Amino acid sequence: MQLEYFQMVDRITDLDVGKRTITVESQVPETSTVFEGHFPGYPLMPGVLLTEAMAQTSGWLLIALLKFERMPFLASVKEAKMRDFVKPGELLTIDASLVHDGSGFAVTDAKVRVDGKLKCNATLTFRHTLFPHPDLRAHMELMAKRIGFPEQVIAHG
Repeated sequence: MQLEYFQMVDRITDLDVGKRTITVESQVPETSTVFEGHFPGYPLMPGVLLTEAMAQTSGWLLIALLKFERMPFLASVKEAKMRDFVKPGELLTIDASLVHDGSGFAVTDAKVRVDGKLKCNATLTFRHTLFPHPDLRAHMELMAKRIGFPEQVIAHG
């Protein structure tokens, strides 16, 4: 995980297009400038960054389901619940599943766990459109390869 670059997904561990689910892992760094202010003497992963991690996980699921032809953009966050603290150095397991897709919008349910314990969850809505610029698609293809996105999905997009 590279907080400063908003790269919240380290690797895809499971992607099931038929079941419309994805599981990823992300290692929260031991040190980051984020933790200097959140909070001095008691560093915690900010809830907004946990929400971003769930959004990125959901985004990769949507890119797979959309066959790399459209780019999802976070539109709204509903029912977000921060249930427990996440500390530096913890390994996150993030799951997302598609709840609804239609009319250019998609809804996912996502959860963050550490050692099997639920830390937070949310329902997320995305707007998906054609990639607005070829450079963005090229960047996303490189990122997809880095995190273990199935090559056949990238090739068919």
